[in-house]
Formats: sequence, C-alpha cells, structure tokens
Amino acid sequence: MPNRQFWLYLLVSITMVFSHSLAAAEDNTPTQVIFINELPTDGNLLLGVFAGGELGPLGTKIDQQTEGGLVHAIKATEFKAEINTTQLITAPKASGLAQILLIGLGEKTDEYSEVDWQELGGNAVQVAVKAFKTVPAMAFDVSSSESVAQIAFGAKLGSYYFEKYYTDTERHKYQDSITVITDELKATKKHYQQELEPVANAIWYTRDISNEPANVIYPASFVARWKQHFKGMDNIKIKVLDEQDMLKKSMGAIYGVGRGSQRPPRVMIVEYMNGDADDAPIVLVGKGITFDTGGISLKNPDKMWNMKFDMSGAASSMGTLYALAGRGAKVNVVAIAMLAENMPGANAQRPGDVVTSMSGKTIQIRSTDAEGRLVLADGNYYGDTIYNPALLVNIATLTGAASRALGKDYAAMFSRHDELAAQFLEMGKKTGDEVWQLPLNDNHFKAIEATYADVMNSGPDAPGASAGAAFLATFVREDTPWVHLDIAGVGRGKKTSSIRAAPGSTAFGVRLLNGYIKAHFEGQP
Repeated sequence: MPNRQFWLYLLVSITMVFSHSLAAAEDNTPTQVIFINELPTDGNLLLGVFAGGELGPLGTKIDQQTEGGLVHAIKATEFKAEINTTQLITAPKASGLAQILLIGLGEKTDEYSEVDWQELGGNAVQVAVKAFKTVPAMAFDVSSSESVAQIAFGAKLGSYYFEKYYTDTERHKYQDSITVITDELKATKKHYQQELEPVANAIWYTRDISNEPANVIYPASFVARWKQHFKGMDNIKIKVLDEQDMLKKSMGAIYGVGRGSQRPPRVMIVEYMNGDADDAPIVLVGKGITFDTGGISLKNPDKMWNMKFDMSGAASSMGTLYALAGRGAKVNVVAIAMLAENMPGANAQRPGDVVTSMSGKTIQIRSTDAEGRLVLADGNYYGDTIYNPALLVNIATLTGAASRALGKDYAAMFSRHDELAAQFLEMGKKTGDEVWQLPLNDNHFKAIEATYADVMNSGPDAPGASAGAAFLATFVREDTPWVHLDIAGVGRGKKTSSIRAAPGSTAFGVRLLNGYIKAHFEGQP
C-alpha cells in the first residue's frame, strides 16, 4: 500500500499537469478597438496625411491650434505621403504632443478597396509598435465612416501576435487595446461592431488554434477550444462524434486515418440556424489533421514540424461560422470539422489497405499521406446527405501540388459549377482571400479509379491537386452546389504581412466565406 507521501506527490503532480493544461488552452484575448472623437493633448499621435501633405479635419485642428506648425513640420521633412509610407516628426509645441507618426494616405480617391484600407490600418499598427513599442491614438482623417471602420478592422488584424510561449517579456508586442479617433464616431462604431469586429475575432481565434503546437491542439482539445468560443452565442448547437459513433455510421475513411494515434479522431458539427426554417443550410467541411506525420508513408522529417497547420481548414470552417454567428447573420450554416492525428502507430492503416467510407464506396489506400481527402470523404457525404445543402464548401490544406502551382498568392479552387466558381473568384478579390480556378475533368476522375476498390486516395496519372479535388467530388452528389478550396499554399505564411504581424496561420477563408455568404445568402453588398 503506497504511503501518504506517495499520494500527496501524486496529487500535486496531477494538479500541476491540470493547471498547465488549462494555461495552454487559453487563447490570447483579441485586441480591443476603442473609438473616440477627441484628439489627445499629450503623448504621441499617429496621424493620416494625404498626398502632398494635405490634412483632413483632425489634422487641420492641430495645425490651427499650432498656428501652422504642423504643416511647417510636414513640409520640412518633404514627406510625400504616398500610401502606407511613414514619417516620424517632433510635434509642434503648442499641440502638447511629444511626437507624431505620419502615415501616408495617398491621393484622395474613392477607388481604394476595403482591403486597401485594412492593409493601411494593419501597417500603421506595426509601424507604431516599432517606433514606440506601443500604439498611440490613431487619427486617419478619412471622411467615410465605413473606411475608418475598415482601417480599424485591419489594425486589429495587424496587431495579432502569437507569443504566449515566449518567457522573455521583452519579445512581447501584444496590445490590449488600440484607439481610433474619428469625427464620425457613432456611425463608425456601429459599422465596426456589427459587421467587422465579429469577423476580426473569428480570424484571431482561427489563427490562435492553428498556431498552437500539436501537443496542445489535437482532436479532443480542438473541440474543447471551439466549444468555449461558442459558449453563450445564440442559435448554436454542437454535436461531437467519437470513434464509436464513426464505426456505427460506417465512417471507415476518417476512422482509418485516426486509428494509428493514441489521440482518437473526432467529428465536430456546429449548427448555426438563424435563417428561415425551410432554407437549406450552407455546409462548410474542413480538413482537421491536427498533426500529419504522413503515417506509414512517412514525410520528410526536415519539414514535418509545420504539419501542425494541417488542421487549418477545419479551423477556418469554425472561424467562419463564429463570424456569422457574431454578426447575427440571417442564414443557416453548418460547420463540420473532420479531426484526426495521422500517426504511424502499431494500429495505423497501411498502403494497400481497403476501407469503406460512409457512402458505401470502398477506398484503396495508395498512400497514407493522402489522408486529408479520406477524412473529407466521410465529411462530405455526411454533410451532403444529412443537410441537403444549398452550398457545400470544402476547405483544406490538401496538396503540395496546389502550393507549387499557385504559390502564396492564391488558393486553388475547384468546382463543377462555373458560375459558382466565378462568384468565388470575384469575392476573393474583394476580401483579399484570393482564389484561382484549376481544372477538374473526366480524366481526373478516371485517374483515381482503383484496381482493388472503387477509388484510390491518390491518382498517379493526374495532377495532384486535380486528383484530390476529383476524389472529394466523388463523395458529393453532382447536383449539389460544391466548391473545394485547397489552401495548402496560403494557409500558413512564412513572412509577416500588413494584416498579420507574425509568421504562421493566415486564417485563410474566413474573410472569403463570410463575404460570400453575406453577399449571396444574406443579400447584402
């Protein structure tokens, strides 16, 4: 019988592990945007200036109270104010301010897009952090309330850092809040809070969960994290399938992928039903491989570390639904995350194995590293037949071929429906999540025909991205409006950008899908 000291030691150990798990499960709190309509009278200021040094109403107020001192200071630096350029100046003494960081707004024009304004806001925040280690109050001096709201949206996205594991606090750049000054206070605040802040928070959470290491985010913890985010939101219903449920439903494709891991697979189904009761829902099915070793078909170890991002599609599907629910969108949407860890364990499936999917179709495993399409096969069939969707979208880091074809500029898009593809192409340009259509034809379907089963999970005689898309389409009825987004090249960014201050998850797809659903199902521009 163990003594009292042993039990005390065990209790302390369990408590420490539990406490660490709780700490690891916490997300960063998204930066809060605060709107005010008064200029500061001390400290620093970030001020937008139009080309040629032209000031807006807020800048003019400072210039008037300093008897032309601001215009003089700008001219002295020969600052041209091209868009996104910056110049730090000493503030005129009469303003009470210390320094002013000038941000170029470029020419006064109505031709700037929403993405242009977002990138301006994100860039401004990042420049301010470098200059001051914090972000002073920002006055962009743009007259349109919606443009200012878009700038604030970009500023929030640009303030995102994933630094929770840095023990050196000198490396921390996170901002609790940023302040935006605007004369159009009521209208700007309303538009931002109703339409943009929920999307920004969704992108924040999507990035966080995708950036986490695989020892923190695995199928069960992915479910727990998103359950916490959805807690308290209206019109949300969550269902989770475990491995026993998968076997009962004959989901042999996802079960086969996950069976090699000690962390069993999960299917997370989140319903957001806020449209008319008889409206068919939109179904988003995301690939959620929380870590991909390749299984028995082991990947190159040098590049395996970043396979924690192989669940980015599932994260974006959940993030999109979170954005819609946060906006109170009048639509019916279902997000399905197909979650598994692909490991080469003693119970792992092998190349050459045959599994039976939920649809009844048999699949010959040609490569265990073509696992994403396997989990999506069951997800597609489930989403298609259970919900009879008005639109079914796959989002997945599916193939290296898509990345090689399109690089970091576009996600690969596939569809049987050209009009639908054209709509997504247009929305990608508008939102900044750009897509490019790649071919899908009969030869790609023939290439995945198998010798010993109905289909195989890798087509050796077809382009990889198109073969993957054909495989997914096999498990969606031909008359169901369907789009597949292969985000392998764009789901993770190695470099920073104006709306992402740190390398890592891009949360690709959240802006695109939110924008598409808003325009085509909510009837809003």
